[in-house]
Amino acid sequence: MVKYQVGDIVQMRKAHPCGSDKWEITRTGVDFGLKCLGCGRRVMLPRPKFEKGVKAIVAAKGDAGAAGPKE
Repeated sequence: MVKYQVGDIVQMRKAHPCGSDKWEITRTGVDFGLKCLGCGRRVMLPRPKFEKGVKAIVAAKGDAGAAGPKE
């Protein structure tokens, strides 16, 4: 089972009418809140529809700080 976090960027199977297929997760739970990275539109999807529509995780929230502590 894939764990999704707020702040993750996902690629969906279907593109938004603006042409972008990349979305930022803004809420998780029974429903998922998504923000289109093309036009900024916000939508809510039920969990089963969201999980079925995800093609790939483009960037996970924890990837940016994986380099280690700063000196």
